[in-house]
Amino acid sequence: VQLQASGGGLVQAGGSLRLSCANSGRTLSGYVMGWFRQTPGKEREFVVAISWSFGNTRYADSVKGRFTISRDVAKNTVYLQMDSLKPEDTAVYYCAAVNSLATIGMEYYEYDYWGQGTQVTVSS
Repeated sequence: VQLQASGGGLVQAGGSLRLSCANSGRTLSGYVMGWFRQTPGKEREFVVAISWSFGNTRYADSVKGRFTISRDVAKNTVYLQMDSLKPEDTAVYYCAAVNSLATIGMEYYEYDYWGQGTQVTVSS
């Protein structure tokens, strides 16, 4: 599994961004794909994840109703659509993967594979 995240940038509060996480390695079948975010001095925080095989999802309360995770099986890519962005969403966002059929963990140490981070900055 080799993950490559992209799509970060600067946006005003209330705006939208879409992050992508492409896997150039093996198929993601049997994996859970997640997004985490981190700000300086804080621990990496769970945002959302999806089971590649079943499509079930899990969202952090802070992003429910604003963020949407999806996957494109043909492109081996996971997307994070972020709407109604707030300044507190500012962080470096990381995609991650773990070999898990359907159980979705919310702790960063449960994930084995990580992409490089992409910066998301939301201005007020």
